[in-house]
Amino acid sequence: MAVFDHLGITVDDLARGIAQFGPVLDALGFAREDEDDSSSWWREGETQLILYRAREAGTGPHRHGRVGWQHLAFAVDSRAEVDRLHDVAIAAGWSPVREPKLYPRFNERYYASFVEDDNGIRIEFMHNPPRTDADG
Repeated sequence: MAVFDHLGITVDDLARGIAQFGPVLDALGFAREDEDDSSSWWREGETQLILYRAREAGTGPHRHGRVGWQHLAFAVDSRAEVDRLHDVAIAAGWSPVREPKLYPRFNERYYASFVEDDNGIRIEFMHNPPRTDADG
């Protein structure tokens, strides 16, 4: 059983949020369901991600580094998948924060990219294969 059941994210413009999150979550194999003031994506056995329309218009964007949301990391199976998802996100209107690259400050295998949407919501695509005996 997953430890986290769902993650709710509030956006100023729900249609724009769907346009930005949808292609990324579709590319990750999530299915979508719409309600009146929200849309949700899920995969069997995975945490559900829900976008909500802001109760008060004009309260965004979120500012990275302030109290609250930092980022959500999606673990993927390869560096090529990090690159592909980064390109999908950019095509859907996300802004690049950090292009795909190695992050040796985490470890010599950690490869990731970071993107941010119109609401200041930041996500990461990362590949961090297990350490092997050949790693030393």
